[in-house]
Parts: sequence; C-alpha cells; structure tokens
Amino acid sequence: MKRIITVSLILFFAFCGTALAADDTVRIGVFMPLTGANAYGGQLELEGLQMANKEFPTVLGKKVELFIVDNKSDKVESANAVKRLIDKEKAHTIIGTYGSSLAMAGGEVAEKARIPMVGTSCTNPLVTQGKKYVFRVCFIDPFQGAGAATYAYKTLGLKKAALLVDVANDYSVGLASFFKRSFDKLGGEVVANLKYQSGDQDFTAQLTEIISKKPDLLFIPSYFAEGAIIMKQANELGAKFKIMGGDAMDNPKIVEIGGKDVEGFIHTTFPYDPSMKEMNPVARNFTDNWTKLHPEKEPNVNAALGYDSYVIVLDAIKRAGSLDSEAITHALATTKGFEGVTGATTINATHDAEKPVGLVVIKDGKKTYIGSITPEL
Repeated sequence: MKRIITVSLILFFAFCGTALAADDTVRIGVFMPLTGANAYGGQLELEGLQMANKEFPTVLGKKVELFIVDNKSDKVESANAVKRLIDKEKAHTIIGTYGSSLAMAGGEVAEKARIPMVGTSCTNPLVTQGKKYVFRVCFIDPFQGAGAATYAYKTLGLKKAALLVDVANDYSVGLASFFKRSFDKLGGEVVANLKYQSGDQDFTAQLTEIISKKPDLLFIPSYFAEGAIIMKQANELGAKFKIMGGDAMDNPKIVEIGGKDVEGFIHTTFPYDPSMKEMNPVARNFTDNWTKLHPEKEPNVNAALGYDSYVIVLDAIKRAGSLDSEAITHALATTKGFEGVTGATTINATHDAEKPVGLVVIKDGKKTYIGSITPEL
C-alpha cells in the first residue's frame, strides 16, 4: 500500500535525503521504562520511535541513530540514564519518557547539561516548569483534568464525584487535583477523596467508603493495571457509579485484566485512536504502517506519541540547520502547527504541547473513540 503523508512532512523529509558521510551521525538519546512498573507503556513509546526512525532515517544529510537506555521505571535510574546518554553517548538531543516522575528526574540532568529534551506522554506540569531545554509533545494535566471534568459535568450530567488517588505517584496526585479544581468550578461536588499506594491490590476498604457517599462518578487517575483492578472490585461490591480516568489508562491491557468489569469505562487521551472515524493523513499512514509491522497488536496512542516526538525533533534539527544544542532548543520552542499522528502540535511559552483532549469508551470489550472536547478552564 502506497504510503500517505502530508505535504508538510514530504517537504521536510525531502530535505533530509542527501548523501551521508560514513561518520556523520545525528545522535538521539532515548530513555524509557523498559522494565519495572511502567514497562508496557515505555515499550510502546519506544516502538513508535523506532518505527519513525526506520521511515525517516536521515536529517540534514546525516544518519540518525537512536541510543536507548532503560530507566527501569525508577527516578534515580532515569537521572542516571540521561547522564549516560549525554556523557557517554554524546546525544545531541534526548527523547523520553513515559511517566511524569521519571521525566522530571531526567529533565533536571538535561537542563543542567543544556541538552534539549522532548517528553512523550509525561503530563505533569512540573516536567517543563522553569525549564529552558525541556519540552513535551503531550498536553498537560491541568488541561486534561479540566477536559475530564467538563465532559463529566456538562456532557454526562454527573454532579457528585469521588476520587481514588495513588498518593505515591506525581501523575495521579496532580491529575486528581486538576480534575477536582475544574469540577468544583463547574458547580460539581467532590464527596470523597480516598488514597492508596502504588502496587496496592486490595481497594475494597476505599471503595466501600466511596459507595457509602453515593457519588455519580468515580474518577481514578490511575495506571491501567491498578485501574482495571479497581473497576473489578467496584463491580464486585455492587457499585453503580460511572468510572472515568486519564490517559495512563489508554492501554489495551485494561480489557485483558478487567474483562466485562471495564465495560463503559471512559478516559481522556490524546487525539489518536485506531477506532477514529476521521484521521489526518499522517495518522492514517502511521496506522497502516504499524499494522504491517505489528499485525498481532493494534496501534496505541503511546506509540503515536513516541512517533510524534521523533518527527518533531527531526523537524527542529532541520529548521535549526545544525546540531548545535541552542539552535535545536530555539527551533523546538518555535514549533507551530506541526501535523503529527496526534494532530497539529504547537509548543507554547511553557514548552507544553497545545492539542485537543480526546475521549474513548470501552464498548463491547473494545476501545471506541468518542471524540475530543475543549475544556472549560
């Protein structure tokens, strides 16, 4: 099948197709959680990056090589991984990572070394806060939390909410806070705010208390494995409320783990899913090529963000016209309307991506893309 691509990408990558010098290499460091609690998401993002590298292997007449380090789902290992990529691998730029707390740890090292870093799905505002050299291709949690609250209150008509939050996880704490702030502002009421710790498997005590408060909605800013278990246990306890979550639930494993108990679950996501009725040409190209490479599994938004991070970095290098870190940093900061798999990306003044909030629902055991929403902030 002939590859489809937008005019902007055609012009961009046509510029990259000159002859290569044997020792002339663009060195992109990648740090992802390939083992540990976040390994599944990290592997998906890496696969998206690797697919983009195969499709677009050159820029400025130079071969692009990926240097990959496992951050082991650990903050200290993340900082060490970025240090190794800069000091040993001499990376011109860094991409990563799945997991906001991991991105924060790695970003501190990149910032100190003045090496540009592009985050993939790390949505906590602190990832880029006060940073000159750290960027991301995803929206941030205040925007996502407001999107979830707006959809729950305005579209679904849910007025009373409860929260179940992983207090050991920066992403979970932050997203819960932003959801609550927006839900309160819209006129909703948060009737319960219960806690748990990463790795917990029994949520019955918290869920029993939440059920007693009779909310219309339970918002769980969880990762997919714990979120699926929460939904199973809520169903076993006879819960009748709607359950919603954030982008960390965007993983096909939730159906495998949760089965029928995740039916009807809604979560926010980035504006890409293979079930979308309408796709831009880049998203269609990505979907077709992913299916050829990985016929055993559907493309996922995390892989799409990995792909987008790579092509946005290459676009910045091309516009910079060199591998100078300051030039690449300036080019990243001036990215406007770059059409990727997850839609048009503009990097704003705080180095965060501006793009719509998507929504999906689990229907008949499959993810179905609902559409996008503009949050009321």
